[in-house]
Amino acid sequence: MKKLNILTIAIISVFFLSCGGGKKLAEQQTKYDQLNTSYVQSQKDFERCRVEKDEMAIRVDGLNKQIAYLKANNDKLSDLSNTQAQGLRRSIDNMGSTNTFIQELQRGIARKDSISMALVMNLKGALNDINDEDINIQIDKSVVYISISDKLLFKSGSYDVNDNAQFVLGKVAQVLNSKPDFEFLVEGHTDNVDIKNSCIIDNWDLSTKRATAIVRILQNKYYIDPKRMTAGGRSFYVPLEGNETASGRALNRRTRIIILPQLDQFMKLLEKPGA
Repeated sequence: MKKLNILTIAIISVFFLSCGGGKKLAEQQTKYDQLNTSYVQSQKDFERCRVEKDEMAIRVDGLNKQIAYLKANNDKLSDLSNTQAQGLRRSIDNMGSTNTFIQELQRGIARKDSISMALVMNLKGALNDINDEDINIQIDKSVVYISISDKLLFKSGSYDVNDNAQFVLGKVAQVLNSKPDFEFLVEGHTDNVDIKNSCIIDNWDLSTKRATAIVRILQNKYYIDPKRMTAGGRSFYVPLEGNETASGRALNRRTRIIILPQLDQFMKLLEKPGA
């Protein structure tokens, strides 16, 4: 009986102990589950923060690159602005120089035109007693042209200068000698009628021989410096009128003295900006 009571008490004690231990175990399990859930959530939060940190680092790196790019380009723009400013200043200076050059050039052209016009007036004054149909004096683009009919200078089909030509050439030489700085060209012109004899090959030959005959007289009789003169033949290739009529052919047979502008002085004006 006594043994039975002891066993019963032991069983009851074990029962109560087992009930108490299971309850604590359940409580611990609940705490574990809660902690585990918090841990998992923390892990997720940590991973999200890590990802955001990496993204932020990429953005910061990109912004730093943009800042560096903008700074570099700002420096370049600054350099470019300085270069442009210097270029603009040079352009303004050049414009001033160019404007001065243009004004000097205009004054030179006006002066040259005035000299040429005075030369024309002198020539017309010296030759005013000669028939206007036989001699023509004009100015074109600062170049003075004296056109003399062949009947005042030569026999038909010949390059021998006649006696009447001496008077005309003497008047022209007087004016040319008063302007020793001017050079001039003597051109011979013919009509298109073929010519060939023992002394003349063709119209090229005739026009050239007529020009050189005039040059020789101006040099030998009127003492014009030969370095100022050029002689040339144009044959019938630069007509004033058509060669179909006698009047047209008469106009085309002529000697032309072209008084050239002072090109060396004009070229000095052109060279001045680079001096």
